[in-house]
Amino acid sequence: QVRVVESGGGLVQPGGSLRLSCAVHGTSLPINDMGWFRQTPGSQRELVAAITDSGATNYADSVKGRFTISKYNGDNIVDLTMNNLKTDDTAVYYCAAKIGNIWGSWGQGTQVTVSS
Repeated sequence: QVRVVESGGGLVQPGGSLRLSCAVHGTSLPINDMGWFRQTPGSQRELVAAITDSGATNYADSVKGRFTISKYNGDNIVDLTMNNLKTDDTAVYYCAAKIGNIWGSWGQGTQVTVSS
């Protein structure tokens, strides 16, 4: 059974930084992409950043230049470094893995709150 385990998150002031980490366990199948999504109450879950198995990255326009996604090949681990955080970044952040063509494996979510 595939497990996606997240860590990090918490409360930070505007302009501050946080790092989220995610590890995928329990699969022998190759993971094509790993990514971070976020969701606020009443809104749809949105893609924040994703990285392919070859290292290509994709970012939401709202986080470009501030967030960096990094993947540790062979370990199924991905980090999201978030700098210059804004109040609009407040959300529950979810890590996900794409095995095949589906974002089918999800973590439990971790809260990020940006507030003074």
